[in-house]
Amino acid sequence: MAGAQTPGGAEPAQAAPEAPAAPEPPAGNEERVPALPVPPTDNGATERAPANGNALPGASTTAPQTQDEASRPTRYGPLSVADLADLLLDAVVNVSTSQGVDRPGRGVPPLQAPEGSPLQDFFDDLLRNREGPGERSVQSLGSGFVIDPTGIIVTNNHVIGDADTITVNFPNGDQLDAELIGKDAKTDIAVLKVDAGKPLPFVKLGDSEDLRIGDWVMAIGNPFGLGGSVSIGIVSARGRNINAGPYDNFIQTDAAINRGNSGGPLFDMFGNVVGINTAIISPTGGSIGIGFSIPSNLAVNVIDQLREYGETRRGWLGIRLQALNEDIAKGLGVEQSDGAVVMGIVPGGPSDNGSLKVGDVIVSFDGRKVEGSNDLPRMVAETKVGKKVQIGILRKESVSAAAEPETVEITLGRLEDGEKMMAETDTTQSPDAAQPAEDTGAVETLGLTLGDVDAEARKKFDLAEDASGAVVTAVSANSAAAEKGVEAGMLITEVAQEPVASAAEVKEKIDELKEEGRRNALLLLTASNGDVRFVVVPID
Repeated sequence: MAGAQTPGGAEPAQAAPEAPAAPEPPAGNEERVPALPVPPTDNGATERAPANGNALPGASTTAPQTQDEASRPTRYGPLSVADLADLLLDAVVNVSTSQGVDRPGRGVPPLQAPEGSPLQDFFDDLLRNREGPGERSVQSLGSGFVIDPTGIIVTNNHVIGDADTITVNFPNGDQLDAELIGKDAKTDIAVLKVDAGKPLPFVKLGDSEDLRIGDWVMAIGNPFGLGGSVSIGIVSARGRNINAGPYDNFIQTDAAINRGNSGGPLFDMFGNVVGINTAIISPTGGSIGIGFSIPSNLAVNVIDQLREYGETRRGWLGIRLQALNEDIAKGLGVEQSDGAVVMGIVPGGPSDNGSLKVGDVIVSFDGRKVEGSNDLPRMVAETKVGKKVQIGILRKESVSAAAEPETVEITLGRLEDGEKMMAETDTTQSPDAAQPAEDTGAVETLGLTLGDVDAEARKKFDLAEDASGAVVTAVSANSAAAEKGVEAGMLITEVAQEPVASAAEVKEKIDELKEEGRRNALLLLTASNGDVRFVVVPID
């Protein structure tokens, strides 16, 4: 993840000075000078005194806030977060870990100083206990928070890693050994359990979907091992994808988050946890106001599963996807750019029953709109295994027909079982070879040199034994196909959603599209690593 790091504090916001009284209206038509703004009221409206001394339409005319009212938590941010922080600090903990790592002998020969030299004692101390194998302890520090008074603690998976021991340090000085209940690398969440022998202060998970860009949020954690630290900022963005995992949907905030804040909570102004602080972007390792938190709505399902099963049990459709862009939408006969394109069906998976086909555009899942290919995996993963879901698609019944809406029903499998099945299939795949095409002559079209899939092509481009279609043997450097990322060794298996079995068939289909006046060709490509995607190449 380029530029992103796994992870402080800013002072509480101070009340702005009282706005001076509006000046007397000047004589004549001179421009009036407006009064300075005053701090937000407890209902969130920012009052501003107009130049003529009259209240703005809809502005509050109540008396100024008292100190108690000013410190009351609201969505729009109180004048101080001291009372809110006081309520939450005891539930935020420091998580420290240690891991024994084998240290092989370094092979450093003994250092000998001249006889009688005082350096010999220095050399002896330098190499003491460094000869031969041994073990050293690797330690890390992070943050976490209690979500249940019985001792359930949430933190980041990367905080605990492969630790041999996990210790939770409480603000009152208590130190307790923690048991790992479960962890999930895909969302970077881990759940711990401590036995305190008494109810612990805890915080509640809130609704991250209720957050708006610009809302105030507060981070509490343990930056650089300094101890509990509070920082405040706003929600800078939502739905960020930083390539940290398959379910990226981060909250971005400018609240100071530094190393050691990982696993700590991000609170809204009502004291609810709306995020788990996870990563920062920084050239220095310190906060530059770009921090990322896992939304609570994404985390809650993972946390519940880890608590109940010690592992995750995610829904699985058994398909491969590609993003739908404008070019691909036109090639598929779709008038919208929202949705995800089905690029492949996993054999033996839940969708391997004819319900979905390559080229289908999924526009809704279980009643929710699918805006892009990043949304669907997250929706499916959050859905219960074994549930029958309605999936809205756009499908072309023929090449010349427009895509029409349809609804299919699929019973979800379990992702973890699917991953295991696919791994086993990869290692035990049948070596039955497809028969090579009779016509082995190379053809050129769209700036591509194409050949048939035969024994020589399989060997040269490391193609699978069951590979079929036409293989790209060369790409013109300045061609549109090269700009689209087409490379030698890729297979063309469809042109305009019609299967092709040889290089000659590809050329024939392209010529037909040109005669029909089509300006682009929609190609279905398979890379040597098995990735499948659509590419739209202009027809010269």
